[in-house]
Amino acid sequence: MNLYTKVDIPATNFKIDYSSRLAFFGSCFADNISAQFAERKFKVMANPFGTVYNPISLASQVKAIAEGKVFKDKDVFKDERCDGLWHCWSAHSSLSAHTREECIDKLNAATMQTRDFLQKADIVFVTLGTSFVYFLKGNGEPVSNCHRQDPNLFTRRMISVEEATDAIREIVASIRLLNPNTSIVLTVSPLRHMSDGAHNNTLSKATLQLAINEIVKHGSGIAASAGDFIEYFPSYEIVMDELRDYRFYESDMVHLSRTAEEYIFERMADTYCSEITCGHIAKVEKFLKGARHRIQDESSPATQDFLKKINAQAAQLETEIPGLNLSDEKRPVK
Repeated sequence: MNLYTKVDIPATNFKIDYSSRLAFFGSCFADNISAQFAERKFKVMANPFGTVYNPISLASQVKAIAEGKVFKDKDVFKDERCDGLWHCWSAHSSLSAHTREECIDKLNAATMQTRDFLQKADIVFVTLGTSFVYFLKGNGEPVSNCHRQDPNLFTRRMISVEEATDAIREIVASIRLLNPNTSIVLTVSPLRHMSDGAHNNTLSKATLQLAINEIVKHGSGIAASAGDFIEYFPSYEIVMDELRDYRFYESDMVHLSRTAEEYIFERMADTYCSEITCGHIAKVEKFLKGARHRIQDESSPATQDFLKKINAQAAQLETEIPGLNLSDEKRPVK
């Protein structure tokens, strides 16, 4: 008797190792999964302008990055309603500031850093969470972050499959503008947006699924290098079919538990990493478990011996695993 539904994932045409540079854009699920890779010391960049859930806002954000947009006074506004900070509709509040100049400087620095990373990225993961989009009433521009402003400033609606498809196509075009050789993995966040109601959440996710399928099945229409690929990773299906139990959720019954996130990471590693790289991951995990042992007395001889041992193990792993960098785990020895 088979009491477990396994989601089949087709073999991929590319592989990730510790030399790979991985970029993640999209919903909070992108933040969570990128953190799984980062914790295991992969080279990761995640949501430099903050979390963004819908494809239209993300397309606008990635296009600005790809084209090297220079943010100016007109791109930011002062919050007279809440905190008095300067914000940008296209960015998270972590890029907000107390002055206009500081906010603009943060935005332009983030653009430059992201462009540099994307130009060298091997794989870009794009995770979409919803088909509902906020638009500014004044000019119809999509909003990535409402910054707790007056709701009357915005209109909100569910976009169509065609609009979602066009937005994803634009995301792909922007990424290819910077790096025609990178592979792109599209996925749908399994986190439900229950504030819209169960039915609307289903329609929203289905819209994203149909749009992604159109791009994966028929191509983006964007010229690509011979080694370039666009694929779909079934994170949504894994949660719905393999983890269909509330024990894999946090107490709000919407966000995934740490166990669920780690399981999805394992499925991604099985898909995108070779057997050799999976072995390297296991070695790194074992090392990190020991290296992060809590130290009571750093000046004691036993602790100094322990630190020497950790530093030696780190150096050995860096020799064994090309591209691995454990400099953050090495500690000064007295």
